[in-house]
Amino acid sequence: MKNLLLFFIVLFSSSQVLKAEVPESEKQALIDLFNSTNGSDWTNKWNLDTDVTKWYGVKVVNDHVTEINLFRNNLSGVIPSQIGELKNLRSLNLAFNSLTGELPLELVKLSKLRILKLEMNRIKGELPESIGSLKSLEEFTAFNNFLTGKIPSSIGNIKNLKVLNLSSNSLNGSIPESLGSLSSLESLGLFENTLEGQIPSEMGKLSKLKELVLANNSLGGEVPAEFAQLASLEVFQIQNNKFQSVKNLEYMKSSNDYLVFDYDKEELNLDFKDPNFSETRMADTKFEDEGVDE
Repeated sequence: MKNLLLFFIVLFSSSQVLKAEVPESEKQALIDLFNSTNGSDWTNKWNLDTDVTKWYGVKVVNDHVTEINLFRNNLSGVIPSQIGELKNLRSLNLAFNSLTGELPLELVKLSKLRILKLEMNRIKGELPESIGSLKSLEEFTAFNNFLTGKIPSSIGNIKNLKVLNLSSNSLNGSIPESLGSLSSLESLGLFENTLEGQIPSEMGKLSKLKELVLANNSLGGEVPAEFAQLASLEVFQIQNNKFQSVKNLEYMKSSNDYLVFDYDKEELNLDFKDPNFSETRMADTKFEDEGVDE
């Protein structure tokens, strides 16, 4: 009899663990996201009467929401400020939807966030100046939106950042020198904005950089001589700017995979690959919905 009673106690305890729910503040933040982005029209809707672990695109680890993946799910409306309550969130993918409005300042409270994908929406306004508080961020993509203002210099504080793509917006001003501090950066896309001024020479420190896409801006001055130090660079696109000199390209290493546009072939003797522009894969057109490993 005692053994049977012990069995039921263990069984009851186990069931309680299995039924454990995320904190009410996190659940409410998800509900606010659902309501604020017209969840009733989503392609894959949430049944708010079921357990959070069963909601489409939501991952729960140790009773906390760690991932939201609503890629191409017909979201519209705005990202609510309550998103900042998801303190354990590691990945937020809201790409390829119809989100509008401005980014909530509370977004920068997500100190554990590693992946932030907002591309192909209609988000407007400026990037939060305090975005550098997202110290764990490894990938930030927000291309093809309506973002304005300057690129916050605080982005240079995100030392783990590997991918930064802010292409096809209306960002203005100069490229902040602080981007040269992103020692882990592998891909930088600032294509098709209204950026001006010289490219910071500090960017020559980006030894891991493989892709650098600065085309279709109003950048001027010289291509920095320090770019000769970018030994890992494979894709380099600077066409349609206002450079006074690209002579320093002569000091950059070339290879069969190395792409360079808009240099004066009559003036410079460069041995770079000259690809068919229409067949070139632009760095800002990576639309894959990649999973996130914990």
